[in-house]
This record gives sequence, C-alpha cells and structure tokens, in this order.
Amino acid sequence: MKSIVFMGTPEFSVPILQALNEKYDIKAVVTQPDRPVGRKRKIIPTPVKQVAVDLNLPVYQPEKLSGSEAMQKIIALQPDFIITAAYGQFLPTKLLEAVKIAAVNVHGSLLPKYRGGAPVQYAIMNGDQATGITIMYMVKAMDAGDIISQQAIEITDKDDTASMFKKLSKVGRDLLLETLPKIAEGDINPIQQDESKVIFSPNIKREEEVLDFKQPARLIDCKVRALRPDPIAYTFVGGKRFKIWDTSVIDQTTDLKPGQVVYRDKHTLQVAAGNGSILQLNEVQTAGKPKKTITDFLNGNQKLARGDQFIDER
Repeated sequence: MKSIVFMGTPEFSVPILQALNEKYDIKAVVTQPDRPVGRKRKIIPTPVKQVAVDLNLPVYQPEKLSGSEAMQKIIALQPDFIITAAYGQFLPTKLLEAVKIAAVNVHGSLLPKYRGGAPVQYAIMNGDQATGITIMYMVKAMDAGDIISQQAIEITDKDDTASMFKKLSKVGRDLLLETLPKIAEGDINPIQQDESKVIFSPNIKREEEVLDFKQPARLIDCKVRALRPDPIAYTFVGGKRFKIWDTSVIDQTTDLKPGQVVYRDKHTLQVAAGNGSILQLNEVQTAGKPKKTITDFLNGNQKLARGDQFIDER
C-alpha cells in the first residue's frame, strides 16, 4: 500500500482525505493552525483536523511549514506521495524532493487559468460557464507545475462558491483516485502549462467586496454568488453598509439610473444597474442586523418607491 502525507485545510479537502484514507496508508495530516472564528472568537479546529482526529491520524499544524519541526518529521516519513488540497502554504523544495514518487496538488480550476488562492470565486465572479479540477505536479512557484489530469464541470446561474466547492471536492476526489495509480505506474503524459494563458486569482481583498451598480446586473449577480457564503458582497444605502446575499437578473431594461428603484411591491424590489439592466434583490442585511428576505425588509421601508435612489451613487 502506497503511503501519503496529506495537506489540506477547508471543507473542500475533507472528502479527498476520507477517500484516500480508505485506499492508502496516511502517514500524517498537515493543516493550518486552529484559528478564532466568529464574533466570540472561539478557537475552532480546521475541518481537515476534525476529520483526521476522528480517523486517528497524526496531525501537524505548523504556523510556518518551512524550517519547522513538523517538516523534518514529514521528511523522515519518506512518503510515496505528498498530496495537497487547499492547504494554504507553499511547500519548500526540500520537502517536495523528499517524496519517493511525487508531490501532487488538487487545484480548483482548469489551469493555467486561475492560479492562486481564490480560483472558484474568480470563475463565478467573471461569469465563466465552466471550471474544474486540475491534478498537477507541485513546484515551488504558485500552481505552476505540469498538468497530469483535468476534469471540467458546469457553473450554473444558481451556483455560488459554497455549492461549487462541494461539487469540485467530489470531482477532485474521484479524479485524484483515478490519477494516483497512473502516476505510480508511470502511465501519464504531463502537460507543461502555457505561460501565455496564465490568469491569477489572488485572495479576495476587502475593497473587492463592494458592488458597483454601474456594472450590468449579470456581473453584479455573479459577484454576489462568488462572495457567498463569505465574505458577502455589499453596497451602501443611506451611507451605511448594506450586504446583499441573493439576487436575480430580470430580463427587462430600464431608463432609470443605476441604483434607482425600478419596481417594488410587498414582496419585490428591483433596482436599476448598468447598461439599463435590472437586478432583483432577494435577501439582504442592513448594518448590525440579521439577514432578511426582501419581504421582511420592505415591511420596514413602506415609503420606498419607483425612481428613488436606493443604492448610494458612487
């Protein structure tokens, strides 16, 4: 049975670890340190750690992998494979060279498109119709190794980052299980990435969370879905932050300015966006309040009417 050191952190990584544990000898699991979460800042173990503990697997959580005692222990294990899936740190060359067969990464995009830490978010935000999984050799440069295998899946108009991570996690699990034996047997034809087609997808910055209603409604809707369930896209209403959780694109046009109310009734609020397009708001959250359906929000805003500048102008 081939041996593996598995490195991953979020929910995306969990099905991959569970599947590997059934077919391979997992020598150790490496994940990010436990972090404070939520308003109460409660220390919560990573999803991968929780599963690894349940499976009675050794767990290492170095703040910085390079030069750590954990890295020396991993090297001493001399695993056949190192498998990473959304681990969150670069692996030093010394560690990559310590494996007997290969160090392999499960990446959530169709490389060379969307190298970096937020490939799923960018695929949705840019309105892509498909994304996928790439199994690749690991090198010290970010997501730049040769491609071993890939599989594409559709992005629907209802998908958000949460739903795509669930789908991609299963695709990654199955594609990895199919690919690893071929790597071990040398039955592969790796493809070098075309550097001229590289697109980067760095982690989302705070300023990128803000919606611009001068953009077409479809791109606003894409961004809302890309930033859900976290950190949630927002705009400003009356000078205060106004989070938008769910939207729909209306197949009509308007002459009103971006941010103005196009239509409202007790259960509906439609707002003008760029190029005469219309965006319907379905679920929102005002500053300091829980999120609400648009029906509940409108119950407290009876005076809002067509033509009102609802979204602050930018």
